[in-house]
Amino acid sequence: MADTRGFLKHTERELPTRRPVELRLLDWKEVYTEFEDATLQTQASRCMDCGVPFCHNGCPLGNLIPEWNDLVYRGRWTDGIDRLHATNNFPEFTGRLCPAPCEASCVLGINQPPVTIKQVEVELIEKAFDTTGVEPVPPTVRTGKSVAVVGSGPAGLAAAQQLTRAGHAVTLFERADRIGGLLRYGIPEFKMEKHYIDRRLKQMEAEGTVFRPGVNVGVDVTVEQLRADFDAVVLSVGSTIGRDLPIPGRELDGIHQAMEFLPQANRVQHGDTVEGQIVATGKKVVIIGGGDTGADCLGTSLRQGAEIVHQFEIMPRPPGERAASTPWPTYPLMYRVSSAHEEGGERVFSVNTEAFSGADGKVTGLRAHEVKMVDGRFQKVEGSDFDLDADLVLLAMGFVGPERNELLEGLGVTYDERGNIKRNDDFAAVGVPGVFVAGDAGRGQSLIVWAIAEGRSAAAAADRFLMGQTDLPAPIVPTQVAQR
Repeated sequence: MADTRGFLKHTERELPTRRPVELRLLDWKEVYTEFEDATLQTQASRCMDCGVPFCHNGCPLGNLIPEWNDLVYRGRWTDGIDRLHATNNFPEFTGRLCPAPCEASCVLGINQPPVTIKQVEVELIEKAFDTTGVEPVPPTVRTGKSVAVVGSGPAGLAAAQQLTRAGHAVTLFERADRIGGLLRYGIPEFKMEKHYIDRRLKQMEAEGTVFRPGVNVGVDVTVEQLRADFDAVVLSVGSTIGRDLPIPGRELDGIHQAMEFLPQANRVQHGDTVEGQIVATGKKVVIIGGGDTGADCLGTSLRQGAEIVHQFEIMPRPPGERAASTPWPTYPLMYRVSSAHEEGGERVFSVNTEAFSGADGKVTGLRAHEVKMVDGRFQKVEGSDFDLDADLVLLAMGFVGPERNELLEGLGVTYDERGNIKRNDDFAAVGVPGVFVAGDAGRGQSLIVWAIAEGRSAAAAADRFLMGQTDLPAPIVPTQVAQR
């Protein structure tokens, strides 16, 4: 701990400023401005290096947060990125996309703003890339074993990198035309520009990972071929079935799942032409779902030139400060304003949509009403009915499990009561030897840090299956849950 009084001298939390709304709506670039090294080091000095660092418990990756905070404060950037990479394969992704449960668990946060852990993380990795401090780490030995990783989201990428570095011949399959999963086709550019993915993929290719995009495993490569060609398989296919809203009028044109809408916008930013693209330009947009995916739809709709946007959330508006129901060190229930919410639109809480209306087969509006919570159930507030015009409705209500396609059916996996792939205590698919499950496909919809932790842990399990033992770290077990 370099500055033992840092948290006493610097009591305010500082973050990079966001570009003016009127400017950032004109492009798709990330919204944050540069953050000075000196300011960052001041923030790092606020870390108390407490005896029991609860931030370790808040982060499923087990990031060594006090260590690299101290190293950043001292200006030892190279040592800092080494400690960061010891537990996190992709800090450039988590530093931009994770909601930072580590900060919610920061001991300093008991009585003052927590340390800006996430910002230290992203600045560390960016400085490392700028100074060629991120080199390929090829394996020192080859095992002669081959592993197929199916799905190239954060869980699949983490598993692939770990297994490649362990000496296995790893082929990563992705049915989309580019590697990256939801990082590529789901996260808008204004949250993370895609050159950050490409930069990391170059490192992984140099280490020996083979990428095969545009391959639908189970169709283009049969399950029989997969099992014959590879000694082990890691399934990281995600939770991709969007929760639907089966109410009158759902069949009307103009009502889409968020993950029909967002990937098309991503493709356009890649320079692709999307025939029949779903766009918000000049439309009255209603987003049903108040989470991160809904916010992504909001920011995308505004950049496309929507006339007006409403975002519905069935839950009541959270309090401005940490709710009593989520005391430290749990992740706090509180009102949050993302960059997209700053840019426009209207957030509507405690509302339930009961029917869509339309004309000539196209949606023109919806009927909704206010709700209140009574004995743990939503109850309609009588007399609160209202109608709202809508040309485009986007459903962003979460995801309910992996697609039960040719791959999963052919492998013979089974499913739990939540629709996720069943797995044992070692991330292995129940009843399917040599097949391991990582990420949302087994855990259910979750955060990027959990996906990377799952990928690392599933890689360790696969390595143990292949070699009888493993030196790969396994930060979590399949049943582990967020700190509550």
